[in-house]
Amino acid sequence: MTFRPQPLSPFTSARHYFGSELRRHRERANLSLVQLADIVNSSKSTLARIETAELMPPPDMPSCLDVAFGTDRHFTGLYGLAKQEIHPDKYRRYMNFEAQAVLIEQYGAQALPGLLQTEAYAREFLRCQRDLTTEQVEERVAARMSRQERLKSASAPFRWAIIDEAALRRRMGSPAAMREQLASLLAQADTPKSSIQVMPFSAGLHYLMGSALTLITLADGTKVAYEEGIEAGHLYEDGEKVAQWQRHYEVQRANALSLRESAQMIRTIMEDYEPCDTSPS
Repeated sequence: MTFRPQPLSPFTSARHYFGSELRRHRERANLSLVQLADIVNSSKSTLARIETAELMPPPDMPSCLDVAFGTDRHFTGLYGLAKQEIHPDKYRRYMNFEAQAVLIEQYGAQALPGLLQTEAYAREFLRCQRDLTTEQVEERVAARMSRQERLKSASAPFRWAIIDEAALRRRMGSPAAMREQLASLLAQADTPKSSIQVMPFSAGLHYLMGSALTLITLADGTKVAYEEGIEAGHLYEDGEKVAQWQRHYEVQRANALSLRESAQMIRTIMEDYEPCDTSPS
């Protein structure tokens, strides 16, 4: 069957414009979807869906397209605009703060904070939201991974995370995926750019156990707080309210395990996911 390109509507959104530019440059280079897929290590169906804005491009694709077409940072810049559209409007201001942060302090009660999630963990976590389609899940996974890109750069903020023991012990996905996630945490447990503490069950009840909290500090000293429940989140910019959330966080920090103890607990939990040696002795 002959492939017939679907019509595009480039000015509907930044994502649509990204797709139309992808097709324009591909056709100008006289490349088929299959040929371009080989060049950028993708698939024909993925590229076709990106062209029609049905799918958000994965974080590593824009730079590959820039190399393939010799377009400098054209697609990288378009992606920077398009990925903002993935997040609902109420989160965009928070995302803007996060992108400028020099310090990010987080507490995760029942699940790991998004900035600490591996791709497999994030996908399984988002699948729990029954109202999301498969396409929406993949878009949000891509968005979550794109937020982590800055953590690998020279301008990465310092991150301090306190994770409830429940989030570590609750399996998310396959044993292999959970082992990968715990290994990722362990690698970030105590570095020049990140610290992770565990809030153990033995600490008992505490104020933040029913929610997730993020505190963001900007270069000029501005602080904001974002508290998130099951159905909604709230961004606090009032100094007095932010200070209250900061005090709650400091209580958590004081009652959590030390960095060394936290790393040891992560290692211990990882052992539950180690593959069994079934080879004959």
